[in-house]
Amino acid sequence: MAGVNGAQDLNGLFLANGWKIIMNRRQFIKSVGVGMVAACGVFAGKRQLIAQTIESVKAPGLDFPLMDFHVHLDNSTIEKVVELSEKLGVKFGIVEHAGTKENKYPIVLSNDEELKQYIKMLEGKPVFKGVQTEYSDWSSGFSKEALTQLDFVLTDCMTYPGKDGKRTKLFEKGVEDRVDMADKETFMDKYVDWCVKVIESKPLDILANVSWLPKPLSQDYDKLWTEARMKRFVNAAVQSKVALEISGSYELPKMPFLKIAREAGVKFTFGSNGRYPKMGRLDYSIKMAKELGLKRSDMFIPVSKS
Repeated sequence: MAGVNGAQDLNGLFLANGWKIIMNRRQFIKSVGVGMVAACGVFAGKRQLIAQTIESVKAPGLDFPLMDFHVHLDNSTIEKVVELSEKLGVKFGIVEHAGTKENKYPIVLSNDEELKQYIKMLEGKPVFKGVQTEYSDWSSGFSKEALTQLDFVLTDCMTYPGKDGKRTKLFEKGVEDRVDMADKETFMDKYVDWCVKVIESKPLDILANVSWLPKPLSQDYDKLWTEARMKRFVNAAVQSKVALEISGSYELPKMPFLKIAREAGVKFTFGSNGRYPKMGRLDYSIKMAKELGLKRSDMFIPVSKS
């Protein structure tokens, strides 16, 4: 058997990113165990081996494994996503939206039963189990016992209180009609206040889409993200022990923000906000990590409860 798409040959294990883990046939069989080979077959053993190997593979120039903690199952299945993870050599953290039913998404986990069914679906898969929470009241429907079954909790600041008090998605078209952005400086102060409130919500491990701005303000990113605002944001993350995502899709935060966060001792994660097959695309995240000189000790890496 040979190939470059996560397949195994007689000389080693290949991943789609071109890295190769040297292992001969005898070592391979020994590593998965004779009992497993007999019971499950070589292919089942190979999948377990690949999953273990992904966690030990490091991107060139980094001393930690590649992990994408912002992966959605929309338009796909867990089986396809796991297969892609193996091909890329990137371990995925799967997230589903969680919060009250006021949040409008195809799926919103809102109670313990729904959360437990979601976790059950991911059990035994070589992924981290997470949720992407919505709004500051998201945890009201869940017990602490149910939430402890997750590997991580992720959120962002992109759902915001509108003029009428209703939650508003800042990325939707015409958002300036529902949120007062006429005075950009005033909005930014309120937006940072909101992000700090979100960061301080519990429990929370990762803030995603860091420093993203709505379209009406995005052209003024460098002006609006003043040093004072960046420091207030970062200090909240430090105090609450919340890791900040380096987004491969939005290519944010920019380097000045990242430098302030690094100097303050923030932990980081990589995230693609990906839907199949656009997940695990972390070029910007890797580039920024190298420029910052990030090490394993700078990264948030949970212990999987699987």
